[in-house]
Amino acid sequence: MKFRKVAILLVLLSLCGGTLLYADSAVQKIRVILNGSDIDEGGIMVDGKTYLPLRQVASGLQAVVAWDNQSKKATLYKPNVHMVLFQDNKVFGNVTKGRYTFNVLAQIDNLTTEVAAVKVSIFDPNGTEKVIQSQTVDIKKDNFWYRTEDFKYNFDLAGKYSVRFYMKLSAADEWTVVSEKLITSQ
Repeated sequence: MKFRKVAILLVLLSLCGGTLLYADSAVQKIRVILNGSDIDEGGIMVDGKTYLPLRQVASGLQAVVAWDNQSKKATLYKPNVHMVLFQDNKVFGNVTKGRYTFNVLAQIDNLTTEVAAVKVSIFDPNGTEKVIQSQTVDIKKDNFWYRTEDFKYNFDLAGKYSVRFYMKLSAADEWTVVSEKLITSQ
């Protein structure tokens, strides 16, 4: 009698284990690397199709996501954003430690959505943000130029400083990075 119960229990456990293994093979977690960095949530593969976390992929591509909850539709917008930094009338780039005054000129094209606000920030090597300029805008065309006012900044640390250009599609949205320029301080 005991042998029969043990045999039935083993058969049931084998069936459950086999079902779990099959389910695991039907939905596989996959590692996703975008521009050399792992995406935190990774992705999954179901029936040979790959599904990725949209916001993380968009962030890695420096694209903006617009979500329409009513129609359950996500739209990605990837504008071309080119930034040039100027000190007086000279192009500004790598620096030695010290205090500098510069401004940022951004040329944006291939913009296929309206923009409600833009922001330019600089991050020191420790990741501390200093906003260079932030502005509400009402842009309804496919391209525009944006120039900040002169900005005084201390490059106190040696390392990489990141100048980032952000956009908001509406006032309620979060800031999304759409371009980045690096400055090395020695």
